[in-house]
Amino acid sequence: MDGRVKVVGQVERVVGESLTYAEFVKRFMAPNRPVVLTGLTSSWRSREDWTLPGPGERRRPDLSFFARNFPSPLVQVADCSSTEFTDQKRFEMSMLEFIDHWVGDSRGGSSDGDRDGSLLYLKDWHFVKEYPDYVAYTTPTFFVDDWLNTYLDSHPIHRDSDITNHKNEINCSDYRFVYMGAKGTWTPLHADVFRSYSWSANVCGRKLWLFLPPSQSHRIFDRNMRSSVYNLNDDVSEKQFPEFNKTEWLECIQEQNEIIFVPSGWYHQVHNLEDTISINHNWFNAYNLHWVWNLLYEDYKVAKEYIEDIRDICDDFEGLCQRNLAANTGMNFYDFFIFIVRFALANVIELYHIRQPEFATFSTETAHHFVCNLTSIRNVASKMIATEAFTTENLCSISEDNRNAFSNVKQILEEENFRRLSMALSKAYEHDRGQGTCLKSWASDPKGCLSVTCLKSDCNVVDHITSLIYEVCGPEDLVRLIDSALSDG
Repeated sequence: MDGRVKVVGQVERVVGESLTYAEFVKRFMAPNRPVVLTGLTSSWRSREDWTLPGPGERRRPDLSFFARNFPSPLVQVADCSSTEFTDQKRFEMSMLEFIDHWVGDSRGGSSDGDRDGSLLYLKDWHFVKEYPDYVAYTTPTFFVDDWLNTYLDSHPIHRDSDITNHKNEINCSDYRFVYMGAKGTWTPLHADVFRSYSWSANVCGRKLWLFLPPSQSHRIFDRNMRSSVYNLNDDVSEKQFPEFNKTEWLECIQEQNEIIFVPSGWYHQVHNLEDTISINHNWFNAYNLHWVWNLLYEDYKVAKEYIEDIRDICDDFEGLCQRNLAANTGMNFYDFFIFIVRFALANVIELYHIRQPEFATFSTETAHHFVCNLTSIRNVASKMIATEAFTTENLCSISEDNRNAFSNVKQILEEENFRRLSMALSKAYEHDRGQGTCLKSWASDPKGCLSVTCLKSDCNVVDHITSLIYEVCGPEDLVRLIDSALSDG
C-alpha cells in the first residue's frame, strides 16, 4: 500500500499450539476478531510436495509438481489487471496453460505471471473435491466445526431444478480452495461469501492483508449503499465515497506456514508479496450463523425491491424473489431453512446422548456446544417466522423437493445423506470428549445410531425426536422442536 489508507493497528499473532479450542472461541471466534496463528502446519504434506527451497529459509512454488500430479483440465483464473462488474475478470484454462503462462516459455518468458501483460491468479480451485485421495493438509482443530462444508459433503445446496442448473451450483460444491499466484497478484476489497468465516494458510509466500472492522463497512460504500470501493490503491473519489477517508484499518503481513483467521463481515484486500500458494476455507457455525441470515435477508430485500413493480402480474412473485436470491447470493431462504433444520436435528441427537447416564463422564463443555448450537439456530429461525417467504400461502407453493427436505422428520433421520451429516458433526467435537472415549466408526455401523458416541444396538433416539415433533412445516415448528429439546431431561 502507498499510504492511502489509515492503518491504526496490526492483527494479533498467536502461537497456535498455545491455544485451546475454548480459548480460541472466547478470544477470536465469538468476538469476531482476526488473528494470525503460527505453528499449525508442520505436518502438512503440501509443505514439502508443493514447494522448493528458496533464498534462506523461504520456500517457493514447485510448479512442475502441479503440472505432473494435478493436470486439472480446467481451473478458474482471475486476471488481476482487468475488471468485470465488481470483481476481476475471470475465465477458465487448464492447469498446464496456467503454469506455462506463469513460468514463461523456454526462450526466456517472464517469471512473474505477466508474460502477455495480464497478471493471472488461480483462485477458488476445489482441490479437495478434485483430488480427494491426496491429503495435502489437515484442518486445524479451531476450524473443524464447519457446518458449511460438512453439509455440502452430503447435501446439494439447492434442490429446485431451475436453480440447480445455474452455474452457481458448480461453484458451491464446497468451499475449500487452493489459490496460486505470482508476486503482484491480488484480490480486490471484499467481504467473504455468505459473510462466512474464512481461514487462509500460506504454504509458501507472503501476503499483505488490510482489514476493515464491520462497524465501519458502511464507509466504503457510496451514498446509496450500492457500490463499494474496489481497490484501496486507487484514488478513491471523496465525492462518490464521502465516508471513506474516515476508515481505520488493521494490517498484517502473513508469512509462509502462517494461518490467518478472517472473521465475518470484515472487508479485506490481499496482495501477494511473493510467489504464493495458499489453502483457504470458508465456513460458518453457531457463532456466525446470524451473519449468514442477515446477509440473506438484506440481499433478499434488494432482490425484492428490484422486481416489486411486476408483483401484480407475476404468478409466483415470492418464488421469483427466491430464485433471484439464489442466483445472486448463492442460496435462498428455503435452501438455508433446510440447512438449519438438518443441523438442528443433528445437534438434538448429540445433546440427547450427552444427557444419558452412561455419558456422565463427558465434559460440560461438550454439552455447552450443542446447547449453543441449538440456541443459535433457534434465534435465526425465530427471525424467519415473520418473513413473507414463510407465510402459509407461500409455503404451499414451494417445490415438493424443498418441502420434503425439511418437513418429514422421520424420513430425514433415515436418509443416508443426513446420517453422513450427523456422524460428521458428531466427529467434529471429538477434541472436547477427552482421551479414552470409545467412538464407533461410520464404516463399522452404517445402519446404527447417528452419533459416534453411541454404541447401543437398540438406541431409541429416532423415536425420541419424533415424539418431540413429527413434522416441521415452517420456522415456528423448528423453534418448538428446539425448545422441547433444550428443556427435555
